[in-house]
Amino acid sequence: MLSVLKKVAGATLGVALMATTAMADPYAAYKDTTLVVNFPAHPHYDAVMRILPEFTKETGIEVEVDQLPYLKMRERQTLELAQDEGDYDLIAYVVFSKADYVFADQLENLARYFMNPKLANPNYDSGDLIDGYVYNIGFAGGQKGYLEGKTGSLFGIPYGSETSVLGYRKDIFEKHGLKVPETYDEMLELACKIPELEPGMGGVASRAASGHHASHAFLLHLAPLGGRVFDDAWNPIVNNEAGVKAAEALKKIVDCGPEGASSFGFGEALGSFLNGDTAMFLDTTVVAGQINDPNKSKVVGKVGWAMHPMGVRRGSQTGGFGIGIPKNAENKEAAFLLMQWLTSKKGDKLVAMAGGNPSRFSTHADSEVNAKFPHMATFGEALKHADPDWRPIIPVWGKINADLGTTLSKVLTEDLDIKTALDGVAERTTGVMEEAGYYTWK
Repeated sequence: MLSVLKKVAGATLGVALMATTAMADPYAAYKDTTLVVNFPAHPHYDAVMRILPEFTKETGIEVEVDQLPYLKMRERQTLELAQDEGDYDLIAYVVFSKADYVFADQLENLARYFMNPKLANPNYDSGDLIDGYVYNIGFAGGQKGYLEGKTGSLFGIPYGSETSVLGYRKDIFEKHGLKVPETYDEMLELACKIPELEPGMGGVASRAASGHHASHAFLLHLAPLGGRVFDDAWNPIVNNEAGVKAAEALKKIVDCGPEGASSFGFGEALGSFLNGDTAMFLDTTVVAGQINDPNKSKVVGKVGWAMHPMGVRRGSQTGGFGIGIPKNAENKEAAFLLMQWLTSKKGDKLVAMAGGNPSRFSTHADSEVNAKFPHMATFGEALKHADPDWRPIIPVWGKINADLGTTLSKVLTEDLDIKTALDGVAERTTGVMEEAGYYTWK
């Protein structure tokens, strides 16, 4: 009888252990699910493609990726998210899309997923995520409608965080005994000194072409020089003293830049630096991979990295992508598990080691990551100062941005007076804001 009881007890214990093991696997209920995700053709998401097999191996969840050039991706998402039932379970998006999608009620609020103990990993450590990017790419409904705040909610998580840093030619700086610029005054002085020391070489490669390129470059300088596009009452202040200084900085950089600098878009500015025609490059961290690629770069091993120079404050850009779950997704809980895995400490380090742009402070400080990519520590420091409000994320920004970029191009190419030009932008912006209803409560 005792032996029978032992056998029954053993069998019961075995069943209990099997049940406990099954319950301990948060992915078990979603095994053999196939997620369809929409990602951009972008260096970070190329790295993501290399780590997705690890997710499937660990979870049993299959992932199909529709990877498209950014503009086509945006067009496809606009169509898909408007359907009653969409094809995508998870999407990547830029910050301007966040505003559109949330306002149209097309993205899931993530609160109920992080509240669900069966889904939310208690070791996720959201505090390790880069603050400026969580607010910039993920929050809506808070301060100004698009930043953090007591009325805000989380609709996405940063994945592929970029900020602005200064790349510089170590060999040129060592040759002439130059100090890496820490302030705007030092950078602008070197921008025009280098062409004198190295005839034919530009000082700083910058975007400047008419439209969003010129606007982007101007805004890159506006935040650290103490400016904003609007004050707290949505009055345009782009034409104040800080705005004039930012435009002056851009004009000086272009005037002392390589040949044809006033017509440079992002690709041309980067190409100038990759070809060795410019001594400095102030723009996004995403270029590091190309600069270190001998198939694309003539300056491999010659480039050092520094923080975005200091103006009256630190204020580097926030760019890159976030990931979110469409409201019309079929497999929302499994999509959350993928989102959580990708942006976890483990997933963030995996994508960094594969050549992506991590979104956690711990990944940027990781010794193994820095052994492979020594620039990561500097990028991590820069990300501490990433400014989520360096440009306004409002529905009418596209129209204002186009006007700003076109006007600044005339400053760069036709010597239009800077103050006069910015006064005109401010006046026209006031009209746009009034028509859009931003002064209703005055």
